[in-house]
Amino acid sequence: MTISPHHASKRSLLLSAHALAAAALLSTLATASSASPALAQNYPTRPVTLVVPNPPGGFVDASARILSDSLAKVTSQPVIVDNRGGGSGNVAYQYVARATADGYTLLNSYSAYHVGNPNLTPKLPWAQKDFVPVALITVATNVIAVHPSVPVKNLSEFIAYLKANPGKLSYASQGNGSLSHIGTEMFKLQTQTSMVHIPYRGSGPALQDVLSGQVQVFITTPPSVMGNVQMGKLTGLAVAGKTRHPGMPTVPTTAEAGLKGFELEAWVGIFAPAATPPDIVSKLSGQIKAALELPETKTRADGAGIELRYLPPAALGALVTKDTDFWAKTIKAAGIKPE
Repeated sequence: MTISPHHASKRSLLLSAHALAAAALLSTLATASSASPALAQNYPTRPVTLVVPNPPGGFVDASARILSDSLAKVTSQPVIVDNRGGGSGNVAYQYVARATADGYTLLNSYSAYHVGNPNLTPKLPWAQKDFVPVALITVATNVIAVHPSVPVKNLSEFIAYLKANPGKLSYASQGNGSLSHIGTEMFKLQTQTSMVHIPYRGSGPALQDVLSGQVQVFITTPPSVMGNVQMGKLTGLAVAGKTRHPGMPTVPTTAEAGLKGFELEAWVGIFAPAATPPDIVSKLSGQIKAALELPETKTRADGAGIELRYLPPAALGALVTKDTDFWAKTIKAAGIKPE
């Protein structure tokens, strides 16, 4: 077939246009690629927001506020705590999952929500893959506390009382599927005891009823009960961890109290939207590490009964995988269903 000069010229122009477009695309990609390190080098240049999936008060919120002040000193930028409670944490998680992935909107994630909700709720408005891990910041070993009306002085007596009075006592949780719920069900399975579950919307209202004696048992993090144990308003039976808590030095660990193998830790980690550039994630993780190492950060955390514990992104990701699998097995064994 013979191609006329007119058609040949038109074809040449089309090919040139395609070539120019391809060159422009490659140039744009190259610019975006080189921009990421530049953005990370200057990051942050404006306020950073920590979105908290709980109302003010309690372990998760306290962790965010302890970090925010110290991180602001390290970055020389304001760090704003934005409490977006509701929907068992799902309101905050969905908000951050849809946020611009530039390192300026971060999730202050609670372990019970991050690994518990995917195991409890079939149709979440978010998924773990929507987030990239940045850093673990705090952990809190749970405390087994009871109202003084329960006629026991130690954990062994408490377990014996539960076996002699199945279903007589009730326990509080921060809600269905919360760590206090899952953890107490774990305790029941391991000790072969029975208690009635009374779910609340957060640790505040749960604690009020435990202090009044309407509910007798609360397995929860130290910030919720430490002061009341110190004042004798609650009886601390055991700390579900490897070591005693510095704020409650007379309360033994579960292993010391005769219940080996029962350990329960809550954690808070910082996550960013999944598409956040790796260079920003890496720099932010280093800044968080530096913030946690400030002496004043430890002083505040100790006063709140919270343990600082840094993990880098890969290690936090591995923790999420391990805990998600563990919770899946526990929820199935305990027969826990979503509300």
